[in-house]
Amino acid sequence: MTDATKPAEESGFAVTDGYRRYVLGILLVVYTFNYLDRQILSILLEPIKHDLGLSDTALGFLTGIVFALFYATLGVPIAMLADRANRTKIIAISLAIWSGMTALSGTATSFFQLAMFRIGVGVGEAGGSPPAHSLLADYFPPEKRSTALGIYSLGVPFGILFGFMIGSQIYELIGWRAAFYVVGVPGIILALVLWFTVKEPPRGHTEVAVSDGDAPALMSVVRYIMGRPTLRHVIAGSTLIAFTGYGFVTWAAAFLIRTHGMTVGEVGMSLALIIGIFGGLGTFFGGYLADKLQARDARWQSWVVAVPSLVTAIPAIAMYLVDSKNIALVLFTMPAITGSLFLGPSLAMVQNLVHLRMRAVASAFYLFILNLIAMGGGPQFVGLVSDLLEPSYGSDSLRYALLLSSLFAIWGAIHYILAGRTLVADRKMITDSEDS
Repeated sequence: MTDATKPAEESGFAVTDGYRRYVLGILLVVYTFNYLDRQILSILLEPIKHDLGLSDTALGFLTGIVFALFYATLGVPIAMLADRANRTKIIAISLAIWSGMTALSGTATSFFQLAMFRIGVGVGEAGGSPPAHSLLADYFPPEKRSTALGIYSLGVPFGILFGFMIGSQIYELIGWRAAFYVVGVPGIILALVLWFTVKEPPRGHTEVAVSDGDAPALMSVVRYIMGRPTLRHVIAGSTLIAFTGYGFVTWAAAFLIRTHGMTVGEVGMSLALIIGIFGGLGTFFGGYLADKLQARDARWQSWVVAVPSLVTAIPAIAMYLVDSKNIALVLFTMPAITGSLFLGPSLAMVQNLVHLRMRAVASAFYLFILNLIAMGGGPQFVGLVSDLLEPSYGSDSLRYALLLSSLFAIWGAIHYILAGRTLVADRKMITDSEDS
């Protein structure tokens, strides 16, 4: 045991299982609002496109790089603060900021104004996930961490579900602007609940030891992560899978409206149910199965992502080629499941393979790469390719742009196979270093 640690039982911090579940539950709700506020723009792309006179490239910019650049970049310094300060309060302040900016998005009358408000949402959301990952790692021990982070990650499909459902129905009733007001204001109230009810645990509370040392510098964390082959492959694999996923989630509604003639209301309900239910199943079982299977063979924490992703590659491509909207929607269910499998296992591997005082920054660095490339590039790639193909393929240009984007997920699955090959050695290295 190093001088920078002390036994966990000496920390003087104790919580019940019920309170631990409460913390997980409220962080899940916060993450649901995170994705709800982020993705509601996707279901409203078509009416905003016509109202503000925007191109697909401009819409891809709004949903991609303009948000991701600030979200990913600011996540790193906020995470550095989270490795030193109260994580609960950082999350609460961030939640209030992004919720307020979401509500203000409904007042935009130009591309520039909407871009500024989306930047504000990105700035706020930058302080959401890295501190939450670190917080949950101190509430749940390593053997339960994939499941806990998988449950937390249900905020992704739940947020998309409610974003598509609420956004489409409010649009049908009173227009796209009101949708931003309705989803933004409640988040400010939730921020107050989080601030006053969630306790800040000691660093490493669920480990053998609790850290009393200083957090390392950013570049030390980056060098450490890049020196671990498992983490390199996990970051590459999840970034590629998310590149496809962000492109799909952003443009699926517009694709179904243009190619299959569905209304905003029909698309909103269909995608809400598919992504909410099947995406939720993938998110939960990704973490749950990783914890179960790694007890037999640690490599399955990574392979639980790779195998299903490769199996569903064909239906993931076929869903863009069929002419029947009903068959397309059925095929959507398969990549909806496998596209979210990576969340719980990947977040757990990042937390498990770094030192205690690196956790928030490690998570932020992971999300920086993933979000800058996947969130920033995925929607932009689809929008740009769609505009390039439009002169030759007309309204079908978006169909083929999404099909090309789907190939990146296959590449990502291969990285998870490679990550499994080095996972055991990298686990042993971090365990030995914490015990020494």
